[in-house]
Amino acid sequence: MEVTDFTKEVFHIVENLNDYIEQRDKHFSDIIDDDGHQYVDVVMEGGGMLGIALVGFTYVLEQVGIRFLQIGGASAGAINAMMLAGLGTPAETKSEKILLELANFDMFKFVDGEDDVRDAVQAVVGDTSKLKKWFKIVMALDKLDDIEKELGLNPGKVFHRWIKSILRKANINNTRDLLDRLAQLPPTLHHREGRDLTNRKAGLALVAADVSTQTKAVFPKMAQLYWKNPDEVNPADYVRASMSIPFFFQPFRVKNIPDGEEAMRLWKQYADYEEPPPQSCVFIDGGIMSNFPIDLFHRPDRVPTAPTFGIKLGTDDRKTENITNPFTLAAVIFNAARFNLDADFISRNQDYRKLVSCIGTGEHHWLKFDMSDQEKVDLFVRGAKEADRFLKEFDWLEYKKIRESIAQSMKDSNLPKEMMSGDAVPTTIKKV
Repeated sequence: MEVTDFTKEVFHIVENLNDYIEQRDKHFSDIIDDDGHQYVDVVMEGGGMLGIALVGFTYVLEQVGIRFLQIGGASAGAINAMMLAGLGTPAETKSEKILLELANFDMFKFVDGEDDVRDAVQAVVGDTSKLKKWFKIVMALDKLDDIEKELGLNPGKVFHRWIKSILRKANINNTRDLLDRLAQLPPTLHHREGRDLTNRKAGLALVAADVSTQTKAVFPKMAQLYWKNPDEVNPADYVRASMSIPFFFQPFRVKNIPDGEEAMRLWKQYADYEEPPPQSCVFIDGGIMSNFPIDLFHRPDRVPTAPTFGIKLGTDDRKTENITNPFTLAAVIFNAARFNLDADFISRNQDYRKLVSCIGTGEHHWLKFDMSDQEKVDLFVRGAKEADRFLKEFDWLEYKKIRESIAQSMKDSNLPKEMMSGDAVPTTIKKV
């Protein structure tokens, strides 16, 4: 496939949207540069192969002059977030570079377990009869010893090497390289009304689930808890930790966790963990704790200088599930754990409903790593169409008025300062 196989399908969307924005002089942020770019924060939901739709969404945003400062996500959202952060400076477009990688790699290679496992995955998510599905599953049951020993059917090594190679081509070999890239903001970056932007930085926040300590780990912010020299960590490790689908992929493990008094202080500060840290930690898919971590950059006590756009995969409606067997029970427990925390945040911060967009993903299966080219393009187009709808409806001036009211209410309530402000994404990392 070529990049144009994706982009030609949405050319008319981009062209019409640019005309729409220009005619209305539509604003999306108060942070701009002299080249006409408008800068926003963005958080993306996890969803396996459905994450291709996220690229369609961000592609359209970039094509109409929107750029990204703070970028966050979990699982598939973490993959796109890492690439948006690492494949160019904040002022550059990156989505076409991401498309180039998607177009030229066989993603079924990510299913790097034994042949029986690969056959079972294809049968379960493919258009095959129930009899064939069960036959393939039974054939793979002899790999249960692998789950007991390695805690997953697929090592995840192919994916890990893939992310490393993409970052390496962009001259990102460690976390310091990544943070330096994010720090390359355009010299003409400024606020529409001349407000000070000294403390406004670009950053990255990827969510992984540290099940050893029951900690929602946010990288690279919390890298100092897990590595003695966090600047030297390859950022691909953060993504591999975030996308470790339970039992499907083997968990990501970090050994030789820093210890001592300073380490315990940091664990208390960042994770509210008061025990001595373990010698090693096990990470699984960040979506287990927060599949749509829209609260990553939340500051309720102030009117933002730029909005945080949230991109979800699939509909945003909770439905009653018909629980008829242990498998459906396990599925609903899994989904409750993935979505409850994020849904609770939005229910308590209704203004975020103005910021969150839901991409309809149709009948596409999130674990179908052997998608056809046509299916990949369809997901990309679905993301692009949702971006078009969202940008036409989003009203930045209206949203700021809503936040002004909320910020004033917070100030009038006299709540403690720590309850009214979140942690900024760091541009430096301490060593333990």
